[in-house]
Amino acid sequence: MATVWVLGGPNLSRLGTREPEIYGSDTLADIEAWLRGEFPELELTFLQTNDEAELIGWLHEATDAGADVVLNPAAFTHYSYALRDACAIVTGAGLRLIEVHLSNPQAREEFRHTSVVAGVATGSIQGFGRDSYRLALSHLSQTN
Repeated sequence: MATVWVLGGPNLSRLGTREPEIYGSDTLADIEAWLRGEFPELELTFLQTNDEAELIGWLHEATDAGADVVLNPAAFTHYSYALRDACAIVTGAGLRLIEVHLSNPQAREEFRHTSVVAGVATGSIQGFGRDSYRLALSHLSQTN
């Protein structure tokens, strides 16, 4: 069974109540339950934090465990070079890291248009709401 860590950055714990017109009405727990039902063939680990250092630590742990990663870096996307470097460790180890976003950052404020993670990610999926996660996991499950 393939292992995938689904990691989330700041404020994703507020999904369902935070700007539902942008992020939808599903909570992070709703998305997790839905994805577990969609991908029973994957061993999924879901973790979310508002702490940059904790997120970096989880990327190191995923690498050590040999797990692919689906990462929604949230606001860290735009400025965290430390997170970018941790993502490069994942892909540098031959693992896959797919950056996901519920919204389309390119259609939002100017400061959201740059992703420091995208250049070291295997791929990026954005703007499809919760389906962004499904698309990422679908790719990982079909190419394992």
